Amino acid sequence: MNDIRPGVRISKRQRALLAHIRGQGSGQVDALAGQFQVTPQTIRRDLNILCDLRLLQRVHGGAVTPEAEGGRPQPVFNLDYATRVLMNTEGKEKLGRLCADIIPNDASMFINIGTTTEHVARCLVGHSGLLVITNNINIANTLRRSGNIRVMTAGGLVRHEDGGIVGDATEEFIDQFKVDFAVIGCSALDEDGSILEFDVREVRVAQAIIRNARSVILVADRLKFQRKAPVRLGSLSQVDYFVTDEAPPQGIADYCARHDVRIVCGS
Repeated sequence: MNDIRPGVRISKRQRALLAHIRGQGSGQVDALAGQFQVTPQTIRRDLNILCDLRLLQRVHGGAVTPEAEGGRPQPVFNLDYATRVLMNTEGKEKLGRLCADIIPNDASMFINIGTTTEHVARCLVGHSGLLVITNNINIANTLRRSGNIRVMTAGGLVRHEDGGIVGDATEEFIDQFKVDFAVIGCSALDEDGSILEFDVREVRVAQAIIRNARSVILVADRLKFQRKAPVRLGSLSQVDYFVTDEAPPQGIADYCARHDVRIVCGS
């Protein structure tokens, strides 16, 4: 379930403001006004709208995410696609480049759903001889412009909100292949090594992608260390490379060391 209800409209700036505060946990009016180059009064109006929608919570001088106030548990829902696209774009661009450096020319690979994996796809455009199989329409549109990359899309149900393709037909399609690499994203990472998601259908496809790849690359930016999600996709022990934009928490780093997972970090 998305945290922005159907029919509710917020502006592009308000989405960016929400994404920023979600990433930081809180925001102060004066600092936000400087960052977004608007007046403090405009920021206050934006915060009031977002708080009225219960996406943020007002505190003196600014706003916080609901989970940041009073140490309450983080709500178990996913952010909508338009908001996720705006979150930590610099970090995602960095890990997109790091992941692309692992992939050689002439390789075969899966790339699954996610705004982070979409950054990886943009960084692969300069490669040659790749075969990319994806259940993400946005990735197919990015890579089809390259004459040196062959792109195959899975069949199945196309999600309106993000262009992801899921369902039994998608899983069956993936099971026809055995490729060199799988690039997967996730919604959250737990310190016990669990890779977490929100959509059971998406998880089943991602699990098929993992079992049909010789080498698995997980791409997850630093915000995934702070989030929670209810569906277990798998564990970091199934991953060969963990690519991230910032050093992971010690518990995750220790888990990777115990299971011979190579951490590729941008910091």
